[in-house]
Amino acid sequence: MRYDVILRNGRVLDPNSGHDGTADIAFTGGKVAAVGTLDGTAEQERDVSDCIVMPGMIDFHTHVYWGGTSISIDADALARRSGTTTWLDVGSAGPGNFLGFRKHVIEPSQTRILAYLHVSHAGIFAFSPTVMVGESQDLRLMDTERCAQVALEHPDLIRGVKVRIGANTSGVNGLAPLYHAIEAADRAGLPVMCHIDHPPPRYSDVLAELRPGDVLTHCFRPFPNAPVHADGRVKEACWQARERGVVFDIGHGKGAFSFAVAEAMLAAGFPPDIISSDVHVLCIDGPAYDNLVTMSKFLCLGMDPTEIVRAVTATPARLLKRPDLADLMPGSTGDATVLRIEDGQFTFIDVLKQTMTGRRRFALDSMVIGGRLWHTAD
Repeated sequence: MRYDVILRNGRVLDPNSGHDGTADIAFTGGKVAAVGTLDGTAEQERDVSDCIVMPGMIDFHTHVYWGGTSISIDADALARRSGTTTWLDVGSAGPGNFLGFRKHVIEPSQTRILAYLHVSHAGIFAFSPTVMVGESQDLRLMDTERCAQVALEHPDLIRGVKVRIGANTSGVNGLAPLYHAIEAADRAGLPVMCHIDHPPPRYSDVLAELRPGDVLTHCFRPFPNAPVHADGRVKEACWQARERGVVFDIGHGKGAFSFAVAEAMLAAGFPPDIISSDVHVLCIDGPAYDNLVTMSKFLCLGMDPTEIVRAVTATPARLLKRPDLADLMPGSTGDATVLRIEDGQFTFIDVLKQTMTGRRRFALDSMVIGGRLWHTAD
């Protein structure tokens, strides 16, 4: 049998299918062709012994409208460092500028970009080292009707509605922008992702408004508005929200991830549903860097590698309604991220400048995109 690509002798770790073991994996015609001990040949072959081969990594919270919004970074350039094959841009673009995002960034991109459309007309338009204006502070920008319309016009790319609320982003408007986002999402049949920063509103008040399938991002943020009490107990609102199906997303970024909070949440049996970087211009050089670093922080915190992989593959693929991205079964989209777990002494930093030393970290070996060996870290 002749294939396009064969990755040989890797640990195929595929939480969605339950596969975890040494195997070869082959790709043909942009799809996964076979998994097992393979006798065939390929145009491109790579020995990935001692590596983890997982479905293509999905970074569920990013800003990649590069050149169109001041917050955004170049997705394809960062992919070669992070191993991300699918980016979810959350709110960089709104209904007033999504067409430019689609034509000038999404369509030319070699890596896949999907989007949560901002309910604000121009998305996140004033986020930079020199200008910082919370778009949700002005309710005149809440473009509820047009947001729903644009989402319905682009169902291949738009997977939800984004809104940012908190003292920094919605100011005295509090929860009002979230109500606009829920209205738009309901009309379009989509979930909402809600950013939360400093109070008001309170963490628990935001959770109370979210529906099953909606996403709270920055879920392990530090005080104030942390998900835990001062004594480390998880707030009851978190348990209630998880019970009814609200999704908890890390969204590390420059201000939304604390080691102390993460330790308390994991100790209480409350891991995140999704691990994401919230990579943007103000955190690409630290403290977030990329999702590979964010994943490594959870490895350092003791989270099981299988569950880390699930949180960047199967779970986000399910929420995006892209089952073809969820696993490495034959017939699935031919994306794979190949990682090594390196041993050593590695120092990680959170948004409070607290450090943690770990003995292991994830490192990129290679990437397969659309059934082709797209990048190697050699």
